Amino acid sequence: MGIENELKFEVSPDDLQKLTTAKGLQPSNGQFAKHKYFVSTYFDTPEHILRSNAVSLRVRQAGKKYVQTIKTARDGLALSRCEWENRIESDEPDFRAARGTALEPLLSKSNRRDLGPVFKTHVHRTLIALQPGKSRVELALDQGHIQIGRNATPLAEVELELRKGSTADLFRVARTVAELVPAKLAIKTKSEQGYALTENQSLDAVHASRISLKRKVSLSVAFQEIARSVLYHIAANEPAVLAGKPEGVHQMRIGVRRLRAAIWAFSKLLRSEQTEAVKRDLKWLAGKLGPVRDLDVFLRTKVQRLANAQPPIAGFSELASELVYRRDLAAEAAKTAILSSRYRFLVFNALEWIEDGQWLRRHSAGDQRARSYAVRWFDRRTKKAKKRLKNMRKLDDHDRHELRIAIKKLRYSVYFFESLFGASDGKPLSRYKDNLQNLQDSLGALNDIVVHQKLLTKLGASEVGDRSRLISFAAGAVVGNERGEVKALLKLARKDARRLRHTATFWR
Repeated sequence: MGIENELKFEVSPDDLQKLTTAKGLQPSNGQFAKHKYFVSTYFDTPEHILRSNAVSLRVRQAGKKYVQTIKTARDGLALSRCEWENRIESDEPDFRAARGTALEPLLSKSNRRDLGPVFKTHVHRTLIALQPGKSRVELALDQGHIQIGRNATPLAEVELELRKGSTADLFRVARTVAELVPAKLAIKTKSEQGYALTENQSLDAVHASRISLKRKVSLSVAFQEIARSVLYHIAANEPAVLAGKPEGVHQMRIGVRRLRAAIWAFSKLLRSEQTEAVKRDLKWLAGKLGPVRDLDVFLRTKVQRLANAQPPIAGFSELASELVYRRDLAAEAAKTAILSSRYRFLVFNALEWIEDGQWLRRHSAGDQRARSYAVRWFDRRTKKAKKRLKNMRKLDDHDRHELRIAIKKLRYSVYFFESLFGASDGKPLSRYKDNLQNLQDSLGALNDIVVHQKLLTKLGASEVGDRSRLISFAAGAVVGNERGEVKALLKLARKDARRLRHTATFWR
């Protein structure tokens, strides 16, 4: 078994040609670039059993040579994954060469029988050997297409594989690539791109995946696994955001919030200038996504419900039209942000920070067990939260907003650490999560009313003429309607707070 350490970028075909002749990427020691052409066939069952078990199987043909490669899926945006490579005799998989690999447990009789080609990649590769520092990095410039039946989609990407040396040198070469051309960090391997095309999921919103930490994992490794997963959640929703899909905006925003919450939860470990730069970029991105999501929720819930009010609210159609217009403007601003170099480098810089950040030099803090850290963390944070929950009746809008944020961060911390606690803790864990969710929802509904009131007040003041009067009247009616809900929501929030205060711990 080998360990593959690589970074991938998506580029345009024109930019791929620019990289071929770039001075900063010329072969080392007077070597010449090598050129290869190969066809890779990816195999799976009709139900995609291999993919569902995070395994890929391909047979690559280059001339008369056949090589079978088995790989495990990447952990989020991790650099490393396991691979097994063997020379075989034909373009069909050799099951004998799968012994001792991640594929072997999946090769039941029925799966062997059903295994067949799913898609192919046709690639012309230019290989350039680089020697940054004391390391060896192989730069591969790939151009071709992915073929599914008679259909094909173009492929242009850069692969940087660390053959020997340090991760820092790998990222140094990668930064050179990203600065020479507008290269975007690729979040999908060729096999993942092929599967996405077979299932027509390229523009679907991507939800967060479950985080599974080993019970004895160190704190630094735990953070890396969490952060990779969350960064993938952010980057994987780029296509859906650019396609204008509300759920894509929502999921990317959740990813941003979770990464900010992870920085908060691991703050003592992560202290560095590099961390502060990542935090600033995440705050910037959150500011671009927030207005779109807030307006999406307002339009889908309150506005849609009041659209059928009887008797009809005067000026309501004008108000709804103005809100849709503003939502579209906010969505365009979010798309512009995602297409910007700042966002492109945000994802790249965050990955470099996760894999080779300054914080990793602080070995004493990162070597402690993540589970013992999580126990102390939940003890301290829950104690603070319960103290605030006792005074729910005395909290004003601002204080409830701050409490809501604290509860949300606590809930995200459960998402990060819950796999460290055994199945025997299932019921207390489930109850704790449910009560956190209920309190967050009730506090969120109260905060939405405050946000809507500010928005509608500002909206009415910005208009002039007859349309202004109509919008102001409708806005006042909506504000009045929401104010009527406050009393019941406050009662519900106090009830949810009492339940959370008396919920048993799951981490002890």
